[in-house]
Amino acid sequence: MAPLLAPVAHRTVDIDGIKTFYRKSGPPDAPVVLLPHGYPCSSYEFRNLMPALGDRWRLLAPDLPGFGYSETPDRARFSYTFDGYAASLYRFTRAMDLSRYAIYLHDYGSQFGLRLAMRDPANVAALVIQNGDIYEDEFGPTYAWLREFWAHPTPEGRAKLADNVTEEGFRDEFAGDLPPHLAERIARICGRCTGR
Repeated sequence: MAPLLAPVAHRTVDIDGIKTFYRKSGPPDAPVVLLPHGYPCSSYEFRNLMPALGDRWRLLAPDLPGFGYSETPDRARFSYTFDGYAASLYRFTRAMDLSRYAIYLHDYGSQFGLRLAMRDPANVAALVIQNGDIYEDEFGPTYAWLREFWAHPTPEGRAKLADNVTEEGFRDEFAGDLPPHLAERIARICGRCTGR
């Protein structure tokens, strides 16, 4: 017998004078998962996930300003930046009266979801991270060598770039800056998984 799928409701809420569309599913007293969407998507991308998880989670997926069914305000009213979207997402959590929630971080939404987590750490119970993007303005000092290579390509820089797309390079990307007790939790990739 196929499991019953939870219904998904469609609502709008006013966030700082911006009509914001969102989808919701799940029991009102269940643990909350906030689902900021990627680019160029909207909450529509979660249309199959929400019914599948709504039997045990309270899921909230807003269309952020300029996306989906939400209003697209003039730039004088809304800052179309990662910080602007993070502030809008924060105000959405306040409008939904969320005091404890997990955030699903992926794609474009990972940037403002992570900023929300840093702004509201006492209320963020967990981060679910999948395929979060890194944008040039957020590279930080770890990637200074890559910026230098882009500006001044050299054979040495190309060799360093090649070293970073090896199994050890990928492992260092995910575990290199972690303390040893956390790095040991990151799974190793086997040769069969990489096609070697």
